[in-house]
Amino acid sequence: MLVRNKLILRFMALVVTIQLCLTAFIYYYSAQARELRFYHRLEAKAEQTANLLIHRLDLQPDMLRSLRKKDLLTMHNERISIYDPQRRLVFHIAQERKDAGTPTQDTAYFDQITRKKPARFQRGNIETLGMLYRHHGQPYLIFVAGRDQFGGKEFETLRSILLGGNLGALVLIIGAAWYFANRSLQPLSRMVSEVKGITATNLRQRVNEGNRQDEIAQLAMTFNEMLSGLEQAFEAQKSFLSHASHELRTPLANVLGTLETSSAYDTELAASKRSIDSAVEEIQRIIDLTNGLLALAKADDTSFRRTPVQLDDVVLQAVDECSARYPGRTVQVEFGTWPESVEEVFMVRGNAQLLQTAVLNLLDNACKYSTEAVTVGLGYETAHHILLTITDTGLGLPAEELARIQEPLYRGTNGRDKPGYGLGLAITQKIIQVHAGQLQIESEVGKGTRVSVRLLAA
Repeated sequence: MLVRNKLILRFMALVVTIQLCLTAFIYYYSAQARELRFYHRLEAKAEQTANLLIHRLDLQPDMLRSLRKKDLLTMHNERISIYDPQRRLVFHIAQERKDAGTPTQDTAYFDQITRKKPARFQRGNIETLGMLYRHHGQPYLIFVAGRDQFGGKEFETLRSILLGGNLGALVLIIGAAWYFANRSLQPLSRMVSEVKGITATNLRQRVNEGNRQDEIAQLAMTFNEMLSGLEQAFEAQKSFLSHASHELRTPLANVLGTLETSSAYDTELAASKRSIDSAVEEIQRIIDLTNGLLALAKADDTSFRRTPVQLDDVVLQAVDECSARYPGRTVQVEFGTWPESVEEVFMVRGNAQLLQTAVLNLLDNACKYSTEAVTVGLGYETAHHILLTITDTGLGLPAEELARIQEPLYRGTNGRDKPGYGLGLAITQKIIQVHAGQLQIESEVGKGTRVSVRLLAA
């Protein structure tokens, strides 16, 4: 079901429920008020009758026979019955109507009547009140019954008004629900239309963010942030494909040219061997690049088993391997202090081989682009964070290139004469990310580069 239809139904259900509760409230208390009003009328009639027939006339038969019905009966279907202290019917008068009620109904309520609490009961449309009246110390029971014709007509009118009002309100509620749903979802409908117009060829297009305050505006802002991320990812992918194609095409073209030249012109074994050696060198470059791309792809895998790793051992092993690669380069390792609360110093959770690869890549870059000593620092930034820093005094990078240095296959302009493919930092960045760490690079042209790695302590 569409959200619009759900909103309409929920809005209607809520408002109709409130409307019905209000109608029931009005109906119930109107019925109570009519009933109370009519019983007060019956009570007043009973007291008036008691004062006249019992107090003044003392229920004298001659005087009672002289009374006419129209002198006492003033209500529709009215009946008046009086019982003496022995519960004998001594007076009864009623209109000639079958539904006016009979004295036989009164006997069931004799014991319920007290001075302060009259009896009330209803048979059909006839409502009856029985009350106790004392005269000369003797208790008399007086029952007055009648039909509230005018109150009933007023109540029927009220029912018609409530029914018509609720039907009219239902029509208005449906219209209001439709208007409310359309107005509420209009920004979303506009957003859907805008999103449908965004494709891979125009990722620069953005969704209207409205007032930038309400929930829909926040949704649009979040979507625009996602589009910005997608645009950057597409641009990075294009750049990666362009660089990968270039890096692979050059050695492949060299291999092809070498082999074609050897096939056409090499007639001696020594010349053929030189051509083969040249082709093998280019093929080795292709293999190295392919292995680097494979390592980059594997660096995204987060399913590896995490175990406790001594980061200081990982750093020392990486330093030894880097020193073997660059025999004349000095790599100084400095260990900082650690908090007293730490039980196992420089312990992290992760994969030792991946972490060593990341540290070795950073050391390789520092030694490759610097002729001076490289400094490695390992210490605690806080009790829960370990900080690894690698500092060199090499070429450095300008700010515009530093922003792209972690892109796969991207290399700074001042270091393209050095061997490599621009994959080391990209691989390192992914390894640090899957270990829930942070990689930060600071560089200045002519002064060198400082790389900081923050990892969670185990």
